Amino acid sequence: MIPELGQLFAIMALGVSLSQGVIALLGAHRGRVDWMSTARPLAVLQALLVGAAFACLAVAFVRHDYSVLYVASHSNSALPLAYRVAAVWGGHEGSLLLWVAMLSLWTVAVALFSRSLPLPFVSRILGVLGLVATGFLLFLLFTSNPFERLLPPAPDGRDLNPLLQDPGMVAHPPMLYMGYVGFSVAYAFAVAALLGGQLDSAWARWTRPWTTAAWVFLTFGIGLGSWWAYNELGWGGWWFWDPVENASFMPWLVGTALIHSLAVTEKRGSFKVWTVLLAILAFSLSLLGTFLVRSGVLSSVHAFATDPRRGLFILAFLVVAIGASLMLFAWRAPRVGLGQRFGLLSRETFLLVNNVLLLVATGAVLLGTLYPLFLDALGLGKISVGPPYFETVFGLLMLPLLALIGVGPLTRWRQDETRALLRTLPVPAAVAAVAGIAVAWSQGTIHAVSLVGLSFGCWVAAATLVDLRQRLRRREDGTSLWRRLQQVPRAVQGMMVAHMGVAVFTVGVVMVNTYEQERDVRMQTGQATELAGWTWTLTDLQPLEGPNYTATQGTIDISRAGQPVARLQPQKRVYRAHANPMTESAVHSSLWRDLYVSMGEQLADGAWIVRVQVKPFIGWIWLGCLIMMAGGALAVSDRRYRERRAAAERTAVAAQGARG
Repeated sequence: MIPELGQLFAIMALGVSLSQGVIALLGAHRGRVDWMSTARPLAVLQALLVGAAFACLAVAFVRHDYSVLYVASHSNSALPLAYRVAAVWGGHEGSLLLWVAMLSLWTVAVALFSRSLPLPFVSRILGVLGLVATGFLLFLLFTSNPFERLLPPAPDGRDLNPLLQDPGMVAHPPMLYMGYVGFSVAYAFAVAALLGGQLDSAWARWTRPWTTAAWVFLTFGIGLGSWWAYNELGWGGWWFWDPVENASFMPWLVGTALIHSLAVTEKRGSFKVWTVLLAILAFSLSLLGTFLVRSGVLSSVHAFATDPRRGLFILAFLVVAIGASLMLFAWRAPRVGLGQRFGLLSRETFLLVNNVLLLVATGAVLLGTLYPLFLDALGLGKISVGPPYFETVFGLLMLPLLALIGVGPLTRWRQDETRALLRTLPVPAAVAAVAGIAVAWSQGTIHAVSLVGLSFGCWVAAATLVDLRQRLRRREDGTSLWRRLQQVPRAVQGMMVAHMGVAVFTVGVVMVNTYEQERDVRMQTGQATELAGWTWTLTDLQPLEGPNYTATQGTIDISRAGQPVARLQPQKRVYRAHANPMTESAVHSSLWRDLYVSMGEQLADGAWIVRVQVKPFIGWIWLGCLIMMAGGALAVSDRRYRERRAAAERTAVAAQGARG
């Protein structure tokens, strides 16, 4: 009866989420404190019910309950336990339940950590989140029920998609969904502010840590997905501009713009209309990504092949949720002031241009992703928009953005002096040029394109260090360097760390795209090939039995100048339930380069097609993502947010006492 219990918990969660949405919003509208006070306990109850439903589905997978259609479709008796747990979100229905579970976690977090905020505002936030959860629970129960029975039960399951049987896929979807769903909190804060007419610096201050936390999770999810694709798919790339990859990248771009816009609204009271629109747009793109993945309108290794009727449901939900918020925005926006004025040469101006560039980049990715779908829907033929388009357009947009990342923090708020700014820029520019030449020369040759990209990446790092030096000099009062570093607000520290992550990421992208080398060779045991000064020798081929697959494992010894460097063991697997060959690459990683090898097809004479690749600095791509995440986490931990929440709580208590 565990699946029936899971479905019952999901139905109960639907009722609770609907009650949470309706009662909380009506209570805030009518000023009913007793109604508003129910929002927090209802949010906790909803999370407990969704968690119980999720646990029931997990138990069905662990116990091999093939009387559940979803379990029979995505598991197998030979599937290892870790992958049986990961299989809970390995298909459409389970991943949707994971989405709702993540949404309930975010809702509980808001309920527990927003006690210092005004009750009507919190009630509106939790009400909006309750209605969002209602929409997804309706979608789950009426079109995507993971607890649907299969009678009679299947003797065994079809097995989890072999591409998903990888350690990276155990953590990738939860982290990605935490980011996706986290932007619903920013959306709820924006809608609550529009409903209450409170678009001010306090609203931005309350919203900023939640938005940054969602951005951190989404950064982790995207980076982990890139690393999984690099290691699992066997082609050696880290980003293919796949439509589903783009669907997660677009909210990240808008979320990045939103974080910077919130900073301006908090500190200067400007960009209020722009900021709330970005919050709505970030959540809109998250819903659009959900539609693309689950509607069946595209083909991707990441997409779920589902009934198009599900796509219609999500599309309708997107239209209602976003249409209602945009109508509310159109009603409230004219009443919101423009905020403080600022000059042409100011930090506000650079941040505004930064946001415009990020939105233009988002539009370029959106156009390249949806244009082929529109042509196909109109019967105008099928086309493919591939990496050349994205890399050209996106690369041209990123150069001015990188320049602004360096200049912006060095510029004063409101108005700066041209001469003062120009005196600051030559040093980091010179350092960036020299460092770019040095990094390019480390590969033995310098390409003009790589030199430009590397110089811009190094420019971000150099300008960030200059900014840090200037901030420390302002605090020279005889204290130690460590003490002065501690005096820099954590939000500022986080900004600097994140910008350093951008610099590291940029260097990694430019280096691997410019200087990577690869070769596909026909090899038999004992044969060797040369690439970039490395010798690759196929020394052995052995059959291998896995828990749910058979494989041929090659042993490839890599040496340089006669000295052994690494032994790699790539595999060609055939999963018993699917009978499809899968490639398991092998990688020897270091800070400066990766040595990558994968096995292709076996030829009639017993030889194998082997792909060998040398990828300089590719690890810097994921290192940059980790540094950006660390910067975001550091910013979220800024104690000033806690102090301001405590001050807001004292003010709210005093106001209630005055009314009493």
